[in-house]
Amino acid sequence: MVTVAPRQVGTRRVTFLVALAVFAQESTWNFYDAQVPPLVREHVTSAALVGLLMGMDNLLSVFVQPWIGNRSDNTRTAWGRRIPYIVVGMPIAALLFLLVPYASVSLPLLVAVMFGYALVANAYKPLVESLMPDFVPPQRRSRASAIIKIASAVTVIVAALISILVVDEHPSLAFMIPPVLMLVAVAVLAAMLRDSWSPAYQQALREDAEDAGPARHRPRVRDSVAFIVRDPERARLWLLVSIVLFGCAWAASRSLMTPYGMETLGMSRGDAGGMTLPGGLAFLLAAYPAALLAERFGRIHVMLAGTVLFGVALLFGAVVRTPTGTVVALAVAAVGATGFMINAVVVLWNLAPSARVLGTYTGLYAVAWAGGGFLGPALVGGMVDVTGWALLLVDIAVVTVAAGVALARAGIGKRRADAERAEPA
Repeated sequence: MVTVAPRQVGTRRVTFLVALAVFAQESTWNFYDAQVPPLVREHVTSAALVGLLMGMDNLLSVFVQPWIGNRSDNTRTAWGRRIPYIVVGMPIAALLFLLVPYASVSLPLLVAVMFGYALVANAYKPLVESLMPDFVPPQRRSRASAIIKIASAVTVIVAALISILVVDEHPSLAFMIPPVLMLVAVAVLAAMLRDSWSPAYQQALREDAEDAGPARHRPRVRDSVAFIVRDPERARLWLLVSIVLFGCAWAASRSLMTPYGMETLGMSRGDAGGMTLPGGLAFLLAAYPAALLAERFGRIHVMLAGTVLFGVALLFGAVVRTPTGTVVALAVAAVGATGFMINAVVVLWNLAPSARVLGTYTGLYAVAWAGGGFLGPALVGGMVDVTGWALLLVDIAVVTVAAGVALARAGIGKRRADAERAEPA
C-alpha cells in the first residue's frame, strides 16, 4: 500500500483543473469528428463505411472505459490512482492526433492511427472525469458537473472556429492546435494536482487497510455490474437504463434534425443544420442553474422535471411545425436536457457503494451514455420509417417518456434504500 500525506485542495481549484482537462480533450474529439471524415472519404466512397470507421471510438469506449476506470480504482501510487495514467495517456493521444493528417496517404495507415488515438483517448477520458468525485463532496458535485459540462459544450465552438479559420489554408497546422491544448492542460494538471490528496483516495486507503491480508479483495468491473444487477432495490440499474434511453433521445434530437428540416419543414441543408445552435446556447445558460436547483430540490427531482420539459417541448415542436417553432422547441428541450445531463453521473457517483469504485462507475456511465448515442439515431430512425418524418419529434418524445419511467423507478428504489439505511438496527 502506498501511503501519502493528506492535503487540503479547494473544490473550485479542482473543478477548474478538471474543466481545463475536459476542455482540452473534448476540443480534440470535436475537431476529430468534424475533420477526419473528409480524410476517410478520400479513400472510400461508402457513407456507411465512413460512419463505421468514425464510430470505432464509441465501440472501443464500451470495453476500454469501464476497464481503465476499474484499473485506476485499484492503483495506489504517491501521485494517486488517476494522475499517473493521465500524464502518460494525454501526451500519447496528442502525438497520435498530430499524425492523423500525415497518415491519410493510405487508408490502412489512417485507420491504424485512428484506432490508436481512439484507444488511448478512451483510456484516459473517464479518469479525468473521475477526479471530480474524488475531490468534490457529494453535496457539491452538481455544481462541479455543470462547470465541466459547460467547458465541454464550449469546445464545439472552438472546433468550429478552427475549422473555419485554419483548415482550408493550413490543414496540417489545424491538427496541431487541439493537441497543443491537451499538452498544456496535462502540464498544468500534473503541476498542480495529485489525486493522492483527495478524500476519496484517503478513504480507499482506509478501506484497503480494513480489507488487508492475503485474501484482500480488489473490486472488478464484473463485481460492480453483478452488484448493480442483483441489488434488490434496482436503483442503480434503473438509473443506467434511464441514461441509455435519454442518451437515445438526445442523440436522435441532434443527428436527425437536418433531414427533418429538409423533409418536413422545406429548409435548405445549411439552414436545417443550424437549427440546433440556439439549443446549444440555451444548454450553456441553463447548466449552472440546473445544478443549483438540483442541490435545492434533489437531483432526481430535477432530472425528472428536465425529462418532462424535454418531452413536452418536442411535442410543442411537433404541433407548431414551422422552422421558428422547431428552433424554439429545441432550445426549450435543451434547457430540460441540462436537468438530466448535469445530474445523471452525479447521482450514479453518489450511489456508488465505496470510494474504491468511483472510476468504475464513471466508466459504466460512459458506456450507458455512449450506448444511447449509438442506438438512438438507429432506433428513432426505425420509428421514422414507420411513422414518417413529420412525426420525428413525437417519436423522440416517446423514447423520452420511457427514460422518465426508468428514472422514476430509480428514484423509488433510491428512496427505499435510503429508508432502510435510516432504520435502527
